[in-house]
Amino acid sequence: MSNSRLKKRSLSQEDLFNFSELFKLMKPRVMSLVIFTCAVGLLTSPNLVSTKDAIVGILLVSLGAGAAGALNMWYESDLDALMTRTCLRPIPTGKVNKNQALIFGVTLSIISVVALDYFSNRISAVILLLTILFYVFVYTIWLKRRTPQNIVIGGAAGAFPPVIGWTIATGSLSIEPLTFFLIIFFWTPSHFWALSLYKSDDYKKANIPMLPLTNGVESTKINIFIYSLLMLPVIIFPYLIDFVGLTFLIPSLILTLYYNFLCYELYNFKKNRFNPKKAKGIFGYSILYLFLVFVLFLIDKIL
Repeated sequence: MSNSRLKKRSLSQEDLFNFSELFKLMKPRVMSLVIFTCAVGLLTSPNLVSTKDAIVGILLVSLGAGAAGALNMWYESDLDALMTRTCLRPIPTGKVNKNQALIFGVTLSIISVVALDYFSNRISAVILLLTILFYVFVYTIWLKRRTPQNIVIGGAAGAFPPVIGWTIATGSLSIEPLTFFLIIFFWTPSHFWALSLYKSDDYKKANIPMLPLTNGVESTKINIFIYSLLMLPVIIFPYLIDFVGLTFLIPSLILTLYYNFLCYELYNFKKNRFNPKKAKGIFGYSILYLFLVFVLFLIDKIL
């Protein structure tokens, strides 16, 4: 009797462990960003949505993002094993095998898209499906191992969640959610290229053609600075189309100008060299910057 109880207990603990490892496949940090940006897209729309519908919609979008993350880890497990930043992920450590990750990712993808179509609307489900397919097939399978522009084009996948949040509420597309897309799309390159500067050895081990390895440090610094400058017209755009007021525009411009300054400091360092502290500072600030910009969308909506 006691042996059977111990067996049941060990099985339940093993199941719980497997669930936690499967959850890690979904890239929880990325999911939290998806939840936040999707919520901003939904809450800044002109339509009122019930709390239940809003929560269900946002969770299904985050589930879709998690599915894409799992499929990304399934395909890139060989690369993850070579990099210090990713070698402790579930597949390289043997806690989850590739077949489990593939089945898990595909199943979640189907559930999230079908459920979003049922509980929200068709256009939101279609955009979510396209986002998953784009992230897996265009970015992960096609671009990442082939071109240093992988993160530029691939950044589109991360820019869709707030657009889906908008369509969950409105059931249609318009010019306003394009502002969310453009902000994330043009923010992504400088964010990840700053990371690739001080993690270039990792990318070199995995033979991933990130910009510092293919074009050199100087070119990377220039591109980081250029993309930070491109954030200025992108930040002004929602004001020009009368989507936001000065409550958004002024503080977001200040945040962007400081981002420009940080990127210029990185660029202005010695030729063909970079300051690791400044690269890490840009990477850290860029996360805070994106968060605050989206918070400002909410504040502007409330005021």
